Amino acid sequence: MKIISSSPNNLRSSQTMKKQKINILFLKNRHIQSLIPWLVPLVIIVLWQLFSSIGLIPIRILPAPLSVLGAAINLAKTGELFRNISISATRAISGFLLGGSIGFILGLLNGISPIAEKLLDTSIQMLRNIPNLALIPLVILWFGIGDEARLFLVSLGVMFPIYLNTFHGIRSVDPGLIEMGKVYGLSTWGLFWRIILPGALSSILVGVRYSLGIMWLTLIVAETIAADSGIGYMAMNAREFMQTDVVVLSILLYALFGKLADVIARSLENYWLQWNPSYFKS
Repeated sequence: MKIISSSPNNLRSSQTMKKQKINILFLKNRHIQSLIPWLVPLVIIVLWQLFSSIGLIPIRILPAPLSVLGAAINLAKTGELFRNISISATRAISGFLLGGSIGFILGLLNGISPIAEKLLDTSIQMLRNIPNLALIPLVILWFGIGDEARLFLVSLGVMFPIYLNTFHGIRSVDPGLIEMGKVYGLSTWGLFWRIILPGALSSILVGVRYSLGIMWLTLIVAETIAADSGIGYMAMNAREFMQTDVVVLSILLYALFGKLADVIARSLENYWLQWNPSYFKS
């Protein structure tokens, strides 16, 4: 009778293959995949708490995460936290809808019509290169220190990314597809709805995703203009009373809402671009 013995090399290779299979199954798990992006932030928070606890990070410079959490709980109990969050969210969404609509219409108009591009694009590009901070004195003279000034600044910041990406998307549509649509008898509306818009949609959604980040960045600046409510006001008011934990909480809220906006934009991309191989999710 012949005895077959496995060599150490074969055992090692089989163990390596098992580990690789386990790793692949681990990474393919949907819940684990959703947690991976949060691994680095969680590690940073743990290290931040650890260094604060042993005194490497002075509390007066950067409060510990538990102190920031305590400040959030206290503000939530009084209702101030949710009130300021809802006011900031309303300003951000209103500015995004207004500025995004204007940017989309201008991008569509200039993308379709070469005459409109010659008339409007140069002026839009000149406005785009003016920093929002430089406009603040003029905006205050125009609108005062009310919500109209903040809405204007947010709308202006959001408008340009959507305009540029809409314009680029429209101009990037294959002319051959448009000619084919005309051959098949599609109307002007049919060409736009069935060929031009789907062809430009990926570029437009990139503009939407980028403008959502600009929306929160602009709102931070806008809410420092003598505001009496909102996350920015909460931070400025806490600064005057040396409440560093509330200031840090306000910064983290902006970061979290920015991330939430990005997640929503990516979900829209995956939903509306299922037909596009570049966005196909297996």
